[in-house]
Amino acid sequence: MTRIALQKGSKKLLNAWAFYDWANSVYSLVISSAIFPIFYGALFRVAGIEKVTVFGGEIARAPLISYVTSAAFVFIAIITPLISGIADYLGNKKVFMKFFCYLGGVSCIGLYWFSLENIYVGLLCYFFGLVGFWVSFAINNSYLPDIAFPEQQDRISAKGFSMGYIGSVILLVLNLAMVMKPGIFGITSDAGEAAEILAMKYSFVSVGIWWILFSQYTFYHLPKGNKKAGERKNIILNGFKELKLVWHQLKEQPGLKRYLGAFFVYSMAVQTVMLIATYFGEEEIAWGSADERTMGLIVSILVIQLVAIVGATLTAQASKKYGNINTLMVINIMWIMICIYAYYLETPTNFYIAAACVGLVMGGIQALSRSTYSKFLPETTDTTSFFSFYDVAEKIGIIIGTFMYGLIAQVTGNMRNSIVFLGIFFVMGVFLLFRVRKIKSLP
Repeated sequence: MTRIALQKGSKKLLNAWAFYDWANSVYSLVISSAIFPIFYGALFRVAGIEKVTVFGGEIARAPLISYVTSAAFVFIAIITPLISGIADYLGNKKVFMKFFCYLGGVSCIGLYWFSLENIYVGLLCYFFGLVGFWVSFAINNSYLPDIAFPEQQDRISAKGFSMGYIGSVILLVLNLAMVMKPGIFGITSDAGEAAEILAMKYSFVSVGIWWILFSQYTFYHLPKGNKKAGERKNIILNGFKELKLVWHQLKEQPGLKRYLGAFFVYSMAVQTVMLIATYFGEEEIAWGSADERTMGLIVSILVIQLVAIVGATLTAQASKKYGNINTLMVINIMWIMICIYAYYLETPTNFYIAAACVGLVMGGIQALSRSTYSKFLPETTDTTSFFSFYDVAEKIGIIIGTFMYGLIAQVTGNMRNSIVFLGIFFVMGVFLLFRVRKIKSLP
């Protein structure tokens, strides 16, 4: 029996789209933010070293992971428009979303074999986990104007992030129990490897399985995508041609152009904070013991996720009352205050307070940025190319942010100095958003 395609704006279609956040957010929480940074730091602590010989030279652990992250986003920035061009001309972006979802899920499972002895294999799995997450997430974002009407987009975007926070917290709580009480789950020391470390490896496997399993509901209901009419020559390069066309169209869309400039700047700082926050807490905060460090960092991430649910909801309500741009300006100002506070962080209590503040603004700024961009788009069926441009801008920002963060930390020997760098970009974000306000017909 042929499945009937769901209509744009239907509740089931909107929920299926938002459910991908439930599926893939476990990666951003468990791998990017919580368990993996702790696991990564523990490997070096157990080995009694701070540097490792890799890529032809010695490098400290924090700059190493920062540089690999930057390299991953260079790859993502290149591959996203390639995928966009092919998807537009084949009219089937869902197949690419599936591929990168599965690439990310399998890479998470591959992190089970991450070790200092197999550092290249481990870093490769970390690299492709990032690629799978961000490319599939970019394609999912491009569906927003296809499946939701403008008046639905703020709400469903916020709902997606909220579902992601809830789902990822559920898995993180289970992983936390595994790490803190491995014996209850039958996890014991193996071949000289501590049970806690082994439990962290099992948590990576659980992320891959969760991500692949729950994404099936989204894949079942999402349409294939819009097929673009025209010649089918050089479809590999069509994505870059589409980006060029979008760039030229920005001249006729002053509001969209100014908004993208502001988004590029403040998103650079937001995404860098999200990617390095746990590494900062693991290295810079004065934890009493290894167990306190592990528990404290995971609890901090849980606080961020739970508060972010409230933050995303409040932001959606604020945008409805005060407008998207005004709300984004206030959120950027809050980020500036957080950066100032973070520079002086020393105790676990300070870190918990900072985590709560980050959670309040993290979910809101992500959800609102996505829906605001969607509202600025002109009438078009070529949503993949426009969102590809959005995601390339975001990824280039992350490349700059993570590379500069690692470079400043390496040159000065102090990760705190990088916080000042991030705060400056939030200040610039406020200024650039103020320029967007001068454009009429704001969302």
